[in-house]
Amino acid sequence: MRTLNYDVDLCVVGGGMSGLCCAIAAARHGIKVVLVQDRAVLGGNASSEIRMWIGGAHGKDNRESGIIEEIFLENFYQNPALKYPIWDSVLYEKAKAEKNITLLLNTTCIDATCENNRIISIKAWQSNAETFHSVSAKYFADCSGDSILAPLSNAEYTYGREAKSEFGESIPPDVADKKTMGMSCLFQIRETDHKVSFTPPSWAYVYENDEELPCASHDTVTNFWWIEVGGEWDCIHDTDKCRDELLKICYGVWDHMKNRGDHGVDNWELEWIGFLPGKRESRRYIGKYIVTQNDVEAGGRFEDTVAYAGWSMDDHFPEGFYYRNGHPTIYHPAPSPWGLPLRCMISKNIENLVFAGRNISVTHAALSSSRVMATCAVLGQALGTAVAEALDEGVHVSEVNIRKLQQTLLDDDHYIPYVKREINELTRKAHCSAEIVRNGVERGEENLWKGRSGEAIEYVFERATEIRELRLVFDNDMNRKYHNMPCNYPLVQDKFKLPATLVKEYIIEAYDKGREVCRLHVTDNHQRFVRHVLSICADRIRLIPLSSHGSEDMRVFDFEVK
Repeated sequence: MRTLNYDVDLCVVGGGMSGLCCAIAAARHGIKVVLVQDRAVLGGNASSEIRMWIGGAHGKDNRESGIIEEIFLENFYQNPALKYPIWDSVLYEKAKAEKNITLLLNTTCIDATCENNRIISIKAWQSNAETFHSVSAKYFADCSGDSILAPLSNAEYTYGREAKSEFGESIPPDVADKKTMGMSCLFQIRETDHKVSFTPPSWAYVYENDEELPCASHDTVTNFWWIEVGGEWDCIHDTDKCRDELLKICYGVWDHMKNRGDHGVDNWELEWIGFLPGKRESRRYIGKYIVTQNDVEAGGRFEDTVAYAGWSMDDHFPEGFYYRNGHPTIYHPAPSPWGLPLRCMISKNIENLVFAGRNISVTHAALSSSRVMATCAVLGQALGTAVAEALDEGVHVSEVNIRKLQQTLLDDDHYIPYVKREINELTRKAHCSAEIVRNGVERGEENLWKGRSGEAIEYVFERATEIRELRLVFDNDMNRKYHNMPCNYPLVQDKFKLPATLVKEYIIEAYDKGREVCRLHVTDNHQRFVRHVLSICADRIRLIPLSSHGSEDMRVFDFEVK
């Protein structure tokens, strides 16, 4: 056996969407990162191993932007047929593209060395390479979902449902318990042009009639999320027990749909079934602040808001599939968006432990809104950026300059409710032909510049001015209805593609006293958020959109010079 040693700024444990976005954000802000992932692929519940589409905030113009949207758009560009193995490779590429990230796949965190309420290092085992990895770091970000560093570091955490009286919430039970939401093994089906038979395994459950599946949906657009167990068990240590039960149910449900009644699936076949359960809830850290149902309902207006949620408080009953008193979940209303503070991502008692994802410091009721993956992703981006800024400022992450952090995040196209992006002085003082592109708001139809192909947006300066960077934000159709990946495969599939509203081709021209000093011609843009690094002096600079991915209008939220 061999051991490899690392000494970095940030060690991220867990390569789901929160961990991936945390690592990317931190690396892009100049710090060295080791990303430890116990599976062969990234993405967690969104990966090809589990295949849950990525949900986020409800409501008009509330789609998450920043790194998560960058990943979505890259996937639509590289993977127009939306194949899961290609999706895995898009996530892999995003991590490998960052020179400051060391990616360790198939690597499980098994131990931690701690001193004086600090984690000094973690030890991880990479089974396929028969290698131990020892990672020392200034900060450790637990984005593992199950909070593996909690028992290894003696960090304070909780599990289960609080009593109503503990935080004055209405959703929890009267008496606290150790019950949670359960987990699901999803399966996917594909339509063919002929009748397909199905023979279930001998160990599958048998459901002879619809009455035995009171919560079942027999339609072919479902992802079968209601096949859920484990909330009354231990959602960490009983994972394999849950998988075994879920597989029996999944095969039994498909057998019922195919062989026990007319459910309109004669031409459908079982395409894939997951052997790794997707989890909703397990350990939650105790942070410097615990977000409650009351905070959610009040809109989460925290001074240190750095991220947001907007899913309903979707509280699944612990019995899951075996709940027999109605629908297996209650969608308690929640405002969208509502803010999440940095304090709920910082450990209460371990000085250099931070976390992002479904394991943040929230009550069970608040978790039911904050647990979905797009929310986890923006939490990750906020946390990675916060750690990088704290190290740059030489302060603890809890003491980071919040206003500066918020502006850094906004500048990275990471939306924060109730906080407006500040426009830099160079952009603000120049004469602009379209004021709307420098108003600091980058969502909502009312904040768009709309022009025809070849029309320009222009900045004019009083004298030749040094320009080092251009910041562009195009319209990515914040209100598109399709998911990042499909749940099932009809014979005639929708053509998932890049948003028609997105500018595809554009020219940047810069002049000094009438002489052209810069010309950039981008012909295949597929991102909402674009930076161009320049080193020019100019008294005039223009953005000229030429084509989109389908829209007649050229649509621009932001054009800023720095």
